[in-house]
Amino acid sequence: MPDTQISAIICTHNRDTYLGAAIDSLLRQDFAGDFEIVVVDNGSSDRTREVVEQRTHNRHLKYVFEPTIGLSVARNTGAKVANSDILAYLDDDAVACDRWLQVLYFAYNNSKLAIAGGKVTLIWPPGIQQPRWLSPGLAANLGAYDLGDTTIYIKEPGSTPRGLNYSIRRSFLEEIGGFDIHLGRVGKNLLSNEELQMTELALQRDWQVAYLPEALVAHNVAPERLQRSWFLNRGWWQGISECYREQLAGKAGIAQLQRGSERFVRGLYKALQYFSDPAERFDKLVYAYGQIGYLNAAIQGLLSTSNKK
Repeated sequence: MPDTQISAIICTHNRDTYLGAAIDSLLRQDFAGDFEIVVVDNGSSDRTREVVEQRTHNRHLKYVFEPTIGLSVARNTGAKVANSDILAYLDDDAVACDRWLQVLYFAYNNSKLAIAGGKVTLIWPPGIQQPRWLSPGLAANLGAYDLGDTTIYIKEPGSTPRGLNYSIRRSFLEEIGGFDIHLGRVGKNLLSNEELQMTELALQRDWQVAYLPEALVAHNVAPERLQRSWFLNRGWWQGISECYREQLAGKAGIAQLQRGSERFVRGLYKALQYFSDPAERFDKLVYAYGQIGYLNAAIQGLLSTSNKK
């Protein structure tokens, strides 16, 4: 690879309102070496290109258009265009702290490190505070991620760094064949779990995954995401994503129906347990609703397998 030491990649789809601030936070990086910023325009129809071109006088910044919609597709495109061995992904509605790239880059002096990400705080819309019905668990669906103030090496995939503040070693990404295009958001569907899958693969192959609290990013909360319906929809797609992830791992089958049913009942039971707590009650209802999405995907998978026979 050339002299570029780290590549910051923003994958974006119709987020021109937030994109400029995300790019500007990268242009302000306090980084001792050479870095680049790759903006992957994933089929946007708004002012995305204009927002980027207003800043292309800066030598660090480059723009690429990817017409095939899908976050994992865009991430793979960004990796192909980037020039460095360390790839750092920032969401288009997030803002990185000034030392974000420096903290990430330094961590990869550890030759066993495959993935690293940092703490994520939330930026609430002007005049809006966190709703009473929003639990800490559901706040994680908005991107919140805080494992404390010390570096932690992740042992459980469920604690994996969030994709909005995420870095990966190129050699590991190539080893596993890139981001799985069957997972990750596509347009308005909220498929997810691609980062969880990456951490599972890394740990299985004796790589390390790290949480770096000083690699701090703040994430804008869009007003439309502060509706209960958004969280229910997010829970539904989370269930589908979990089902797909199991299928990709060879864990598909009739046992998924039992797992999903048990989790659905458990979610309803806990919602009743927390009836007097509006935040925890809604949290458990979202979980239960997600299991309906999981079961729906599992049944479709079983029917598809049966038809192929």
